[in-house]
Amino acid sequence: MHSLLGFFVVAVLAAPAQTVGVQRPNLLLITADDLNCDSVGAFGSTVAGTTPNIDRLAKEGMRFTRAHVTIAVCQPCRAVWMTGRYPHRSGGHGFHKLTKKNVPILPGLLREAGYRVGILGKVKHSTPYASFRWDYAYDQKDLGQGRNPKLYAERAGKFFKGAAQAKRPFFLMANSHDPHRPFNGNDRKIVYAKGEGAARPSRGFSPEEIKVPGFLADLPAVRREIAEYMSSVRRCDDTVGALLGALEDSGLAESTVVVFLSDHGMALPFAKTNCYLHSTRTPLIVRWPERVKAGEEDRDHFVAGIDLLPTLLEIAGVAVPEGIDGTTFATLLKGEKEPGRDAVFTQFHATSGARAYPMRAVVTERYLYVFNTWADGKTVFRNESQNGRTMRAMRAAASTDSRIRGRVDLFLHRTVEELYDLERDPDALDNLAGREQHAQAQMRMRDRLRKWMRQTEDPALAAFDRRDSPEALAAFTRSESEAARRRRPARRRGPKARGKKD
Repeated sequence: MHSLLGFFVVAVLAAPAQTVGVQRPNLLLITADDLNCDSVGAFGSTVAGTTPNIDRLAKEGMRFTRAHVTIAVCQPCRAVWMTGRYPHRSGGHGFHKLTKKNVPILPGLLREAGYRVGILGKVKHSTPYASFRWDYAYDQKDLGQGRNPKLYAERAGKFFKGAAQAKRPFFLMANSHDPHRPFNGNDRKIVYAKGEGAARPSRGFSPEEIKVPGFLADLPAVRREIAEYMSSVRRCDDTVGALLGALEDSGLAESTVVVFLSDHGMALPFAKTNCYLHSTRTPLIVRWPERVKAGEEDRDHFVAGIDLLPTLLEIAGVAVPEGIDGTTFATLLKGEKEPGRDAVFTQFHATSGARAYPMRAVVTERYLYVFNTWADGKTVFRNESQNGRTMRAMRAAASTDSRIRGRVDLFLHRTVEELYDLERDPDALDNLAGREQHAQAQMRMRDRLRKWMRQTEDPALAAFDRRDSPEALAAFTRSESEAARRRRPARRRGPKARGKKD
């Protein structure tokens, strides 16, 4: 861990703040649900007015152009944030609690150090162990379906006040349920009401305002769905603004580090539950008054989801436990260079329905390489992103448009190896794997992924080494499918906040 003495105000490691006499910074972690990085204005949105509050936060802090989550699906991604470990190293593969015992988690470590720990929204998906109880917790049903900025502000304000009265630093994880499906305008089951119901976005978007991302087909139904998604993005931004307003009203903004990011890309094909650039790239922003220079942008260093825990612990002056895969990026907050941050490794295991589609990937400045164990030419990919208008429209158009037909076929079946030149093809439209002129690049990316798999004891390594054997790939995929079904928890009726309410 890099030393930040002279830069951070730190206390004695792991000692309760109220007994040390040194002020630790408060921590406010704000997350979006299914938000594409480039839907944010500060990260290149092509639609004007999507995220004024997030854009303002970016101007007040530092944004990271090459930040990626480790796994592009909700609960496993959040398990990475909470543990600082890759899913196969924590047991957080899918939509279940950690299968490995005694893995230290972020809120527990901070509580031991004297922090008051709270959570708003996505409680089940952000709590790695069923036995863990937050000091303060409100879930989706108490937050207008996770879509009412006013309720987020009210709950957050009470939490800030309680921490101040207890004279304890706080960690609040505030999780918007936007822009997750159902999108605004296609959410008839959500009740809009004064007070406790979901709120309308401060601004909606029309299909005419939309520029369809390059990885999707520009069809009328696609434009309509993206317009609905962008309206939900705006409501997410409203929630961010409400939370920042509550922090300002509490008088604690100057002593609080604010971190914002998304758990993965939008719930549309080639984004969520995949390993493409639009799957894992996240709009990471860190604001720390008088510590981080306002308006800075880090364009050079790759930062990963596994790095969040060690970074927040270092900021808080708390010892990082052994067994962590991530490394702190706190040095980057000073604007300094850090060698070795030239790639990130991402993965996927199973959907929320416990369908296993094992994937491993490595992303560098130039290339994206993806390994799909399940791509046997017969298995059909099925995920939540296909439930809307976009995939239906693309499948219908595929009957007459060969280009769209090729995209649909790739999405549904894949190939064992995929290679993309991100410099020329950031939307991953042209798979270069297997082409002689790109053989050296493919070999380099293979070698890099294999080294990581070996270092992290990835159980997929044996299948990777036998990627030319359909039998070996099928055996591994079958074992992963069986494991995913075993790990799948019994369904409960309704979410339950695991913590106290004030």
